[in-house]
Amino acid sequence: MRGRGFTLIELMVAVAIIAILAATAMPAYRDYSIRSQLIDATAALSDQRVRMEQHYADNRKYGDSSCGPTMPLLERFTLSCALTAGGQGYTITASGTSGTSMQGFSYTINQANERVTTGWGSVWGSVPAAGATRWLIRKD
Repeated sequence: MRGRGFTLIELMVAVAIIAILAATAMPAYRDYSIRSQLIDATAALSDQRVRMEQHYADNRKYGDSSCGPTMPLLERFTLSCALTAGGQGYTITASGTSGTSMQGFSYTINQANERVTTGWGSVWGSVPAAGATRWLIRKD
């Protein structure tokens, strides 16, 4: 009478298949998770640009010694603003907070609505040339 159950080889084949599936799924999940967190930065930059334009409409300049509206606090990004041309221009930067998965990621926007990807962190490598003219939130 033959015993029921799995042989060791059948079990090892099943484990190998699971390992291969996990090895391909984990990087895809990591990239998806990063992409979802990058939206926080780009949305905050767009919102802050609207606030800056409202401030300019009221005061005819973006600020005196600092940018007019208060910067929002984000969990994984730090927003900073630099005035240019005597308060007639600005650049807002969203930089990934160190110690988080967003460390090294950096995006900017200015009064002309020029959007630039300035850093991608060590996770995705160097920023492609397209990052000079837009926000990149997907690694292709």
